[in-house]
Amino acid sequence: MITRVLFFFLANFNHIKQKTLTGTDRPSRTHLGQWLKQKNQVCKEFSEAIDKDFWTASKQFWQTIQQLRRYEMSLKLFIKLSRDNIYKEKRIAINTMDKDAVLIHILKLKGVSTLLGGDLPVRVINENKYISPLAAEGEVIEENLPTVDQAIRTALTGENKIVTVIGPEGSGKTTALEKLVVDWAKGEHLQNFEYVFHFRFQDLNAHEDVLSIATLIQRCHHYFPPKAMPLVVQKPEDVLFVFDGLNDYKHSLDPAVYTLCSDPDQAVSVPCLLASLLHGSLLNEATFVVATRPTAYLKFLSGSQVKVLGFLKSQRNSYVNSFFTDAPAANKALMHMERTLGFYDFCTSPRFCWTVCSVYKPLTDSGGKLPETLSQLFVDILVHLIQMLSLSQADSRELVLALGRMASHCSTGQHLSCTKAQMYSFGFQPFLTSADTFLRREGELESDTCVFSFHSQLMQEFMLALSFFLDKSIYTGAEKMLEKHKDSTKFLDLFLSGLSEPTQRRPLENLLGEFNCDQIKDFKQWFKSSSEEALQGYNTDSHYRCFHLLHQAQSESLVKEIIIPSARIGISYGNLSLQDCVAWNYVVACLGGTDWLNLLTASFLSTGAVSHLASALNRGLTRELDLSHSHLGDEKFKILCAGLRDCKLQKLHLVTCNLTEASCEDLVSALTSDTSQLCLLEMAFNEIGDQGFEKLCGALHSPHCKLEKLQLDTCELTEASMEVFSAALCSGQSQLKEVDMKRNIMDDSGVEALCKALQHPLCKLQSLNLSMCELTGACCSHLSGALMSEYCSLSELDLSVNELGQEGALLLCQALRRPGCILEKLGVEMTRLTDACLEDLCTAVRASKTLKRLELRNNSLTDASVPALVQVMQDSHRMQEMK
Repeated sequence: MITRVLFFFLANFNHIKQKTLTGTDRPSRTHLGQWLKQKNQVCKEFSEAIDKDFWTASKQFWQTIQQLRRYEMSLKLFIKLSRDNIYKEKRIAINTMDKDAVLIHILKLKGVSTLLGGDLPVRVINENKYISPLAAEGEVIEENLPTVDQAIRTALTGENKIVTVIGPEGSGKTTALEKLVVDWAKGEHLQNFEYVFHFRFQDLNAHEDVLSIATLIQRCHHYFPPKAMPLVVQKPEDVLFVFDGLNDYKHSLDPAVYTLCSDPDQAVSVPCLLASLLHGSLLNEATFVVATRPTAYLKFLSGSQVKVLGFLKSQRNSYVNSFFTDAPAANKALMHMERTLGFYDFCTSPRFCWTVCSVYKPLTDSGGKLPETLSQLFVDILVHLIQMLSLSQADSRELVLALGRMASHCSTGQHLSCTKAQMYSFGFQPFLTSADTFLRREGELESDTCVFSFHSQLMQEFMLALSFFLDKSIYTGAEKMLEKHKDSTKFLDLFLSGLSEPTQRRPLENLLGEFNCDQIKDFKQWFKSSSEEALQGYNTDSHYRCFHLLHQAQSESLVKEIIIPSARIGISYGNLSLQDCVAWNYVVACLGGTDWLNLLTASFLSTGAVSHLASALNRGLTRELDLSHSHLGDEKFKILCAGLRDCKLQKLHLVTCNLTEASCEDLVSALTSDTSQLCLLEMAFNEIGDQGFEKLCGALHSPHCKLEKLQLDTCELTEASMEVFSAALCSGQSQLKEVDMKRNIMDDSGVEALCKALQHPLCKLQSLNLSMCELTGACCSHLSGALMSEYCSLSELDLSVNELGQEGALLLCQALRRPGCILEKLGVEMTRLTDACLEDLCTAVRASKTLKRLELRNNSLTDASVPALVQVMQDSHRMQEMK
């Protein structure tokens, strides 16, 4: 019996010991009570046993006592170790951050979600709606871009001690930083840091007293154990500071302004404390993540930068689909947003996406019309906000005018926020409690330190534009107003344009009363005069701005009134942005088309862009296309030719497009299409060579080829392809009238082959440029014979920069003297002519019945030749120009 009891006790004791030492239980009064109970039971059973067998019981007694003493010693040791373990755990708890407390602190609901302010970061994170914005890293290719979270974590794994997160307003920086802290507190990321402290610069502005770093941390993070501060000081490499909103900071980060502090216990001003931290004087091994809009403060921060791109199309897709529970409604909203707003930079802002979706949802649910322009969107936003307040028309108008005065103050003075006293001066006394509907408020409303600011630059500019049309007390012309705010606004004139149209402003007039008709008239007069001036000039940026204003106005009649026939639209628009394209597309649609558009010169076109271009050519009315210097290449040109086979294109410029012989076969297919209208082809500086040219000559035999002008400057042609070309010119189908073949190695034999065609009755060639073709005087006999032929229709011939010499010149003069020669323009610049040929030349000019222009520059003619040349110009009534 005793043995059974002892074994039971031993097993139970070991179980208790194991559980306690592994931390799943604690030594307690219960454990001690169990041990004493077991001891008493053993004594009772021993007393019963001794009555039966004294000697056996005595032996067991001493064994039991020794065992119990060993157990007692073990238990005392166990209790001591357990107490030490408890102390150790308590000491560790004292010296580390309570991550649960961090989560409670960071996820504490602060404020409310608003239409303009966006969804609260806490709600986004808690409700698992977080979609990480993308960050720029090298070339912006959407498929390969990291998220902001990934980019920050990657930067923190390196040697960087400061990672600066830069992005525009509403781009998701605050949410990303709070998510960073939440992930750390949950043990998911950045576990190499023992301490993470999150601060907002807006809050730090409020600290005006002197503090040590320990006091600052304790004041902003009440849950942080003060006894852990020595470890923060001793091991700053375990510390991560997360600072949000550097652009809101009111003090300098210039280290030269302060006497930097290095003592953690030293109390200094908060600006000095922050400068000391960020410049490595204080806790110099600590790591920092700083989020900001673009600001001048950036020059004071070293380390790496993460540039926030926000939501690109794929993220917007995910966001809209999560916002709308109904899939068809989500698809409708997404397509509309991409078509009407997706081309603006600010559409990458998660906050802006929230605002747009919040406007779209009630309209979609009620079957209302979605806004077509940025101006219409903000009209809908303001109408919604005003209706929420249920104010009278007079009060609503006064509130909007107060917002306009605030917008003007913020714009002209570059003020980010306004104090309560300033708000009163704008006329907000009756509306201050309603200001949160339109504005962001920092601080308690009852506090004198409370400040207000616009949620976005867009809303600020919209209120400024609206107040221009509402305020009847002070007359300010549109030109003067725009000049006043030109350095601080970007969309002001666009909003003015949109609000000047009756259909767009009517919803606001129903709530606020009629707009000032004098101001509307003044703006329209400015718009018309400034647009007419801009469109008569060659500044493409001024053209684009005019198109944007017309797009916001959404008035076809206004487009036709502004874009008069003399406007120089379509000139050199190769630098059109996507935003510009949308505005230009609207203008062209209103006009019913355009005759001229220089759009793609010197552009780099992707394969996808070329495919879209080919499709547009196939369906469109384009007459002339200039792709010069666009580095197309054979592969992309093949795609383009699919659109060239059935289009209305008449002129195609392909100078320096990296084309080779391979492109010529595709081009022949386009030229010989039964719908081809191409009459001018410019292919200079493409290495098509003789074989490629011979393929092109094949098109000249087709009755469908309408080509009249062919430019082949520097195309690596030689005399080898001239026989084929000559045959094509004589085919009876060729419509070629002008050919430019300069800077090709034609050689005299090549000219001889061409001259056969020039004498053929079916050859229609009227202009031939053979300058810089390495010709000599030997070719002039063939040319002379061709020019004197009764079938030769050549009226222009350029032989400049060739070694013709005096012999060649005399042969040409013979042709000019013949009555059958109809040459009107002759170029013999830099052909080694001398005074010796002057007499024959003058005689030929006088005898010619058609010559009007003669190019003689850069020859070896001396001053002695001048009187004779002057006399020729006076004697010949047909001569118009001699150089």
